Amino acid sequence: MILIVGASGRLGGVVARKLLAEGKSVRAMSRSAAKLDELRRLGADVVEGDLRDHASLARACAGVDGVLAAAHAFDSKGDNVPRAVDDIGNRALIDAARVEGVGHFVLTSIHGARANHPVDLFRAKHVAEEHLRASGLMYSILRPTAFMELWATIMGEPIMKRGKALIFGSGANPINFVSAHDVGLIAVRVLDGPRTRGEAIEIGGPENLTLVQVAELCERVLGRTASKRYIPLPMMRVMRVLARPISPAFSRRVTSAVDMDTSDMTFDSIEMLKRFPIQLTRFEEVLRRELGGPVHTAA
Repeated sequence: MILIVGASGRLGGVVARKLLAEGKSVRAMSRSAAKLDELRRLGADVVEGDLRDHASLARACAGVDGVLAAAHAFDSKGDNVPRAVDDIGNRALIDAARVEGVGHFVLTSIHGARANHPVDLFRAKHVAEEHLRASGLMYSILRPTAFMELWATIMGEPIMKRGKALIFGSGANPINFVSAHDVGLIAVRVLDGPRTRGEAIEIGGPENLTLVQVAELCERVLGRTASKRYIPLPMMRVMRVLARPISPAFSRRVTSAVDMDTSDMTFDSIEMLKRFPIQLTRFEEVLRRELGGPVHTAA
């Protein structure tokens, strides 16, 4: 039995459906069991649980052989924030898995997670990684780059609804994006493969694209030209500070955008593909799936 924490999310859902299609036993956990009706119909054992509710984690881990921690709180609000979910919550899940004798724990972290990262989500993931390393569990850590599906929404929806593209910073810094579907395929192979202790797997997509290039792809997929508005880097730095007490989620998104405009965000997938020879999804494919729009063929 494999426990998928965050099974109602994109990544957790991909992994759960793939495992069920392969005839594996899956326990799907989410804060709302109603979000898991499809997985229940496919044969999953559905449980309600919350990374902030430690008693629910013990119940969810009981009798399972493997765990995939796929929940996150990047865009969440209230008390459902990275400190509570990605840090404290993941550490509590690791502790519950250890007590229940789980054989393999797979933590979904993030590419670039470190103790001094400017974005709190990355710092929280780093703390969870360190806790897992010290737990004594057999484990693997997945460290994907930015999810295409999230940025398809961030960049694509304003173009689709208002004909406007919002570019954070210069929009000229190359960034690696990966599809949650591809990360899910690798997660399934890691869960199925030999159990390891101390392995961190860096995962990326096939392209390093600037935000301007992403906006242009959105225009192509949607069949419309968008007016582009650039938010200068100095303004973003002010915005993230002013927004923090009012909207921590917005402040976190702006802080992430500052990092994406000023750091090396590229990734070379060659070594990853030697071990996991999958057909990587291109950003345009995700945009067509997420946004719709007319189909364009190359001349």
